[in-house]
Amino acid sequence: QVQLVESGGGLVQAGGSLRLSCAASGRTFSGTSMGWFRQAPGKERDFVAAISWSGRPKYYADTVKGRFTISRDNAKNTVYLQMNSLKSEDTAVYYCATQTRVVPTRDGNEYDYWGQGTQVTVSS
Repeated sequence: QVQLVESGGGLVQAGGSLRLSCAASGRTFSGTSMGWFRQAPGKERDFVAAISWSGRPKYYADTVKGRFTISRDNAKNTVYLQMNSLKSEDTAVYYCATQTRVVPTRDGNEYDYWGQGTQVTVSS
């Protein structure tokens, strides 16, 4: 079992920034790819970003490319999502997830463990 705990969400004005963290514990973090997803009220869960164990490759949804950056610190078993130039449409619950793949995927169904989510609200 792997436990994932997200933090760093909150309320921010449009144009502002937030950094989300996802701390992993339990079974080894080693060799896993990590992803961030989000779900807005009444909408399906969407892929946001993913990163391999080594840090490359990284993938981003077109809607966040150039504004969000995913990174990880394997020594701390933590993955981050730096979110800049936030927009009202970024408002959602953000989830991190992990999968035992060398190259990450964008399909949430291919992820094995999920965190409980953290709310991000961007006011316009």
